Amino acid sequence: MTFTSKLTGALLGAALALAAGTAAQAQNPTFFRIGTGGAGGTYFPIGGTIANAISAPPGSRPCDEGGQCGVPGLIAIAQSTTASVFNAAAVQNGELEAGMAAADVVRAMYMGTGKFEGKAHPKLRVIANLYPEDLHLVLPEGASIDSLADLEGKRVGIAQAGSGTQVAVLQMLEKWGVTRDNMDEAELNNSQSAERLADGQLDGYFYAAGWPVAAMVQLASTKGMELHSFTEEDLATINEAVPAYIPSKIPANVYEGIDYDVLTPAVSALLVVSSDLDEELVYGITKAMWNANSRKLLDNGHAKGKQITLETALDGLEALGVPMHPGAEAFYKEAGMLE
Repeated sequence: MTFTSKLTGALLGAALALAAGTAAQAQNPTFFRIGTGGAGGTYFPIGGTIANAISAPPGSRPCDEGGQCGVPGLIAIAQSTTASVFNAAAVQNGELEAGMAAADVVRAMYMGTGKFEGKAHPKLRVIANLYPEDLHLVLPEGASIDSLADLEGKRVGIAQAGSGTQVAVLQMLEKWGVTRDNMDEAELNNSQSAERLADGQLDGYFYAAGWPVAAMVQLASTKGMELHSFTEEDLATINEAVPAYIPSKIPANVYEGIDYDVLTPAVSALLVVSSDLDEELVYGITKAMWNANSRKLLDNGHAKGKQITLETALDGLEALGVPMHPGAEAFYKEAGMLE
């Protein structure tokens, strides 16, 4: 072998090694964990859809060739958690890259107010407003109450510890003189609450989520249930107690047997991340959330996905008092939605 051929071979080998190294480097995946909620609720399926929308694992087909249209190299995973409070704390502590959480919880935790007095979570940043979470007060079939005061002395599911629902519900109940001291409260997730109600072990339970909620769909179609419809005066009192909860409505026939409109308070579900996250990454994630492919996924997934739109992504955020992540802000400015 001549010197020239040896040199050519060496150069070729070096080039191949460099190319392989570059390819390997390019293929290094970025993992992105999204905290959601219990499997029987709404956060989990919605979080899964968002994770799918923003993912584009290494080696996947390009978007324009029918592949995934997310952030190149990103593998997003929806993790089942105890919901809002847990998710926001985990984002603050770097244990999750993102989380779904109720607006009232995000505000209180960011500012260190209310239950979180002196425990501010200054790293919380918002990517988008997602959809309204309606408070469901579920009662056994045929049961009814006049007001929340009737829950005194009853067996009541107040949602699981670490959930935004529990924080808000306890604040609401206090307005009617009902506290942990004068009711038999149960800290359960939505699926557990539905099972206990069906077995006659609960007189009612609360759960805030985007309808339809899977565990309630099952409960309504098997054992049957009722939903408490609040009066307008009650909704005003609740808004006074928890300003982030505003009047809303669960339309008739969302659940089998519930052939009446249900007036109830609702709070916005948000997608939050940490201020520590790279601006370019968050820009890419925000952009991927609102592309045409993501729209299809949201429209064809959980029913609440249809309410997650670019047009409503900034609703209520200015008044919330929690900063937007600079990466998300850059996208919305580019889209002409922010100055």
